[in-house]
Amino acid sequence: MKLPIYMDNHATTRLDPRVLEAMMPYLTDVYGNAASRSHSFGWTAEQAVETARAQVAKLIGASAREIVFTSGATESDNLAITGTIQAHAGSAHIITQATEHKAVLDTCAWLEKQGTRVTVLPVDPDGRIRLDDLRRALDEKPILVTVLFANNEIGTIQPIDEIGALCHERGVLFHTDAAQAVGKIPVDVNRDNIDLLSISGHKIYGPKGIGALYIRRHNPRVELAEQIHGGGHERGMRSGTLNVPGIVGLGAACEIAAAEMESESARLTRMRDRLQAKLLAALDHVRVNGSQQHRLPGNLNMTFEHVDGETLMMGVKEVALSSGSACTSAKIEPSHVLRALGLGEEAAHSSIRFGLGRFNTDEEVDYVAERLIDVVRKLRELSPEYADI
Repeated sequence: MKLPIYMDNHATTRLDPRVLEAMMPYLTDVYGNAASRSHSFGWTAEQAVETARAQVAKLIGASAREIVFTSGATESDNLAITGTIQAHAGSAHIITQATEHKAVLDTCAWLEKQGTRVTVLPVDPDGRIRLDDLRRALDEKPILVTVLFANNEIGTIQPIDEIGALCHERGVLFHTDAAQAVGKIPVDVNRDNIDLLSISGHKIYGPKGIGALYIRRHNPRVELAEQIHGGGHERGMRSGTLNVPGIVGLGAACEIAAAEMESESARLTRMRDRLQAKLLAALDHVRVNGSQQHRLPGNLNMTFEHVDGETLMMGVKEVALSSGSACTSAKIEPSHVLRALGLGEEAAHSSIRFGLGRFNTDEEVDYVAERLIDVVRKLRELSPEYADI
């Protein structure tokens, strides 16, 4: 076993060597611009893009013409949400929920300053929205509902199919940021009544800086206002020279995920449960955050009471872990996700996220468990609060 150990796969994943192999020709010899339609260099690049578009579409049950390439899920979220509002001129109403990724919450907050009404639904202690809350909010005639498919901190999976069905019954568009879900659990845009769906390459062992937005073309046909102007690329949805190597990598990552998702999910679930069981058996005043039943295979978020999370991570600095979302880890305030579950500030600061992935091993799981147990015990020996229990 080699150190350091990487267990922060919700923040980003290692590039799969098979993905790199697929990308390499487009980083060297095949360097044409996919928009250059007057010579073979451009034709070859364009064909590679269309092959990748089909690979992405197949993974989520879409058609290739419904896939628009972006720089990642954050851009996809912005295009989906702001693009929908701007395409429907006049007053507008959006529904979202409290544990969304900041890419959604910050976009909604910006739109609210521009006059859009935003309803933020609370979540239950597992981190799932209550469908009755959504039904009541839908009575206010929103244009768009945007709900995270699977949470990046606690791994909770929302009842996406039921949310989508409710939205379609009311004639409301439904967007989901599925960056953490696609490639890890089954996603089908038609089964789940999804109109807009965001994907990020670096969450599924693809390259950074590439993503996609699924945009439904039929029943209903979704209209978006473009957010990046200049050239009319991607059917006018997203201008800019296409990142051909990144697109090829995203396509390859999706194809691998489609082939290996079932076996990989089972392996990650087993390793996650092994880690959880070891920690719960050895330590008291520890709890799991999020849903036990509806959770991503590789996710484990735990609170270690009477231990500061940042200090704990420093004690196991040979292991890459996280105290929350990578997008907010530079900030010292407690996770908005954990606070939405009802955790107090101290408990939120005592929580650690484990993100197991494709390249983790049982040996690594056992090492991490043993190190965490040892460090937690040592830190608690120094805690007056723990001594008083």
